[in-house]
Amino acid sequence: GSQLTKTAILQAIELGYRHFDTASLYGTEQPLGEAILEAIAVGLIKSRDELFITSKLWCSDAHGELVLPALQRSLKNLRLEYLDLYLIHWPVSSKPGIYEFPIKREDFLAMDFKAVWKAMEDCQRLGLTKSIGVSNFSCKKLGDILAFAKIPPAVNQVELNPLWQQKKLREFCKANGILLTAYAPLGAQGTIWGSNRVLECELLKEIAKQKGKTVAQICLRWAYEQGIGILVKSFNKDRMKSNLEIFNWSLSQEDVKKINDIPQSRLCSGQDYISKYGPFNTTQELWDGEI
Repeated sequence: GSQLTKTAILQAIELGYRHFDTASLYGTEQPLGEAILEAIAVGLIKSRDELFITSKLWCSDAHGELVLPALQRSLKNLRLEYLDLYLIHWPVSSKPGIYEFPIKREDFLAMDFKAVWKAMEDCQRLGLTKSIGVSNFSCKKLGDILAFAKIPPAVNQVELNPLWQQKKLREFCKANGILLTAYAPLGAQGTIWGSNRVLECELLKEIAKQKGKTVAQICLRWAYEQGIGILVKSFNKDRMKSNLEIFNWSLSQEDVKKINDIPQSRLCSGQDYISKYGPFNTTQELWDGEI
């Protein structure tokens, strides 16, 4: 539980990790907050400013008037005065006051993007978060926000790995100055929706063998070379360490070309956010055909 999470975070800080990604839904804000205080107390870091902390707004708080209170609650859980980045978790709202996953089909509501984004902007203006962004947004939905945003989204956090490279979204984000951050850069094995298909990909195994690296290192180096932010999750100290060992070598152009030619398919279908009651009746609608 939370003790395990706290220990893993402290180990990660000790190894050199500085970016930590949480969300109100994950239930990890409190252990992260405790780990930060402890890391400062034992001298692993001098102050909270050395870290980059991201949290996310859950669907049931994705209503104009609930955004600020939700962020304040996250800050209280984290025992922090500000976040570095606050994201809208999914492009859909749900019945206020209910914190559960999966969300009941009848509880989904269409998000008032304008009202929610304006509230996100207010959070940044108030200094409660240094930047704001989104997660699981398609090109079209990003475009909708960009059309009225006074502060454009700094980040879009999405599933991204060699088997789902998001080429169209990458081009769109690059053209609009939005940083893409990858969750599931290794395929999210061990999660409800993840699988081992990335780590078991024969082509990636081949490249790893030639280079004397792990498949995980190949995936992370590939994303890093593409200019993508990477989020890795591990409770294993050895893997945490090896996941950091990607900076003093590079992939050849030939390797990159081979990776770019891998057949593409999305793993996180977003099925849990589809409902016959709307606003998204199909995965096609959720991702606007980017499947």
